[in-house]
Amino acid sequence: MLRRLIVMLVLVALFILALAAYKYFSITQQIAMFSAPQPPIEVAATEAVETQWQTRLPAIGTMTAALGVELTAEVNGTVTEVLFTSGQQVETGQPLLVMSSAVEQASLQSAEAQANLARLEFKRQENLLARQSISQSQFDQARSSLQQSTSQAEELRAILAKKRINAPFAGRIGISQVDPGDYLSPGTSIATLQNLSSLFVDFFMPEQFYPQLAIDQLVRIKVAAFPEQAFEGQIVAINPKVEASTRNLQVRALVENPEEQLLPGMFAELEVLQPLETPQIVVPETAITFTLYGNSVYVIKPRLDDDGQPQMHEEEPVLEVERRSVTTGDRRDGQIVVLTGLQAGEQVVTAGQLKLDSQTRVVVNNSNPL
Repeated sequence: MLRRLIVMLVLVALFILALAAYKYFSITQQIAMFSAPQPPIEVAATEAVETQWQTRLPAIGTMTAALGVELTAEVNGTVTEVLFTSGQQVETGQPLLVMSSAVEQASLQSAEAQANLARLEFKRQENLLARQSISQSQFDQARSSLQQSTSQAEELRAILAKKRINAPFAGRIGISQVDPGDYLSPGTSIATLQNLSSLFVDFFMPEQFYPQLAIDQLVRIKVAAFPEQAFEGQIVAINPKVEASTRNLQVRALVENPEEQLLPGMFAELEVLQPLETPQIVVPETAITFTLYGNSVYVIKPRLDDDGQPQMHEEEPVLEVERRSVTTGDRRDGQIVVLTGLQAGEQVVTAGQLKLDSQTRVVVNNSNPL
């Protein structure tokens, strides 16, 4: 029994030692795995460059015709002729519409007859006054009658002129809103007439940009109809009053439109070009990490040892990243200006930032997109 007991104790001890050795080996492997240096993370990178940068002030606006009106009737009447075709190009003074005027013509003939009679009477009274055969008051009454009858005839001629609507300027006429036989009252819309050779762009700028605005300053314009094309114009007017409700300043630019690509009412995206170019640090927009707490970039630099010398691995310097806060400025065409926090020539990460933190080891690989 004793011998059997000793054998069992020895076996139990060997089992415990084996289990302890396995556990020790497992823990040692785990410690080695966690303490081993992490492999570098592949990132794409580029250098921050200093370039001449033209500041542009962004804005949005609306296109309006330099010459554009809604043609309306000034007097009532029935349309007898529509002398234009919808969408037609018309010239200055070209007849567009005629309304019935028979009643006014008859009234004018009667008024002209009255005016002629008053004129003859006035001449008789003038001769009698010269011979002192009538009083001055009788002569004044004859002159007043002549003026009244003449004015009445002129009024009817003016009404008759308004029965015929002519183009006030050259342009393209819109879709007709009337047909022969329609009765028009004053203010009835007939069609729109727009001169498309040049257009205004009205837009608003914050009041703090007022010192950067000037007459004849260049403006670059884009519209949704031609997203790949930019139109150039010039500022022609700056409102001398800031809108009290928005604290914005209204500005008007003029853009030539010889091919009639632009139309009144179009939504326009604008950039007001500043006259001078200044040297600025520029990086791709993808290099900037935008957060509510501020913007930052990952700057790539060599990892240093305790002596301040770059660490080497396979004859290549070991690289790590430093997260650095920056202040950004204008952006366009995928580029952004860095005002503070970055120097020209420093290498910044442009892709792969989600895996990074300060002092993370990296390797630059620009051949494959991340």
